[in-house]
Amino acid sequence: MSNYKEIVTKTVKSKCKKRINNNFNVAIDEYANSVLGCWIINHQFRGINNGDHVVVNGSYDINIWYSYDDNKKTNVYATTISYNDVINCSLDIKSGDEIVVKALKQPTVSNVSIDGNNVVLDVEKELGVEVIGDEIIKINDFEELDDYVEILDDETLENVNSEYLD
Repeated sequence: MSNYKEIVTKTVKSKCKKRINNNFNVAIDEYANSVLGCWIINHQFRGINNGDHVVVNGSYDINIWYSYDDNKKTNVYATTISYNDVINCSLDIKSGDEIVVKALKQPTVSNVSIDGNNVVLDVEKELGVEVIGDEIIKINDFEELDDYVEILDDETLENVNSEYLD
């Protein structure tokens, strides 16, 4: 009988994260004088196992509030941005492994500028990936292991000094 037991369990095999910066040129309907606000909503994403890395497919809506006509009128332009980001994990991902993607930092606009009818946006986000799969854990079988020395035969007893305790 073996001196260990094997337990098969689900465990987090690998964790990794990636900070991603993107630059977008968004063509709006009018010539903008200034951008009054810009926000990102409806961030959705999903991770796909691709062997040695994870591909995160996602999208979010960008809303740009801007003024035009010499700052006399305002409008909100909305568009949906789709992305595919590759995140390398330090472990070989198996086909049965589960991929869990978390937004560690939701997409936010870090910088915005106007270039004619285009609004130039810098968007940053941080994604975390956990690879969850089956692993085998070996533990000692404590019923078989103990601290006592086993005496194999009677010859060992002959070497014991019987007056030792006196």
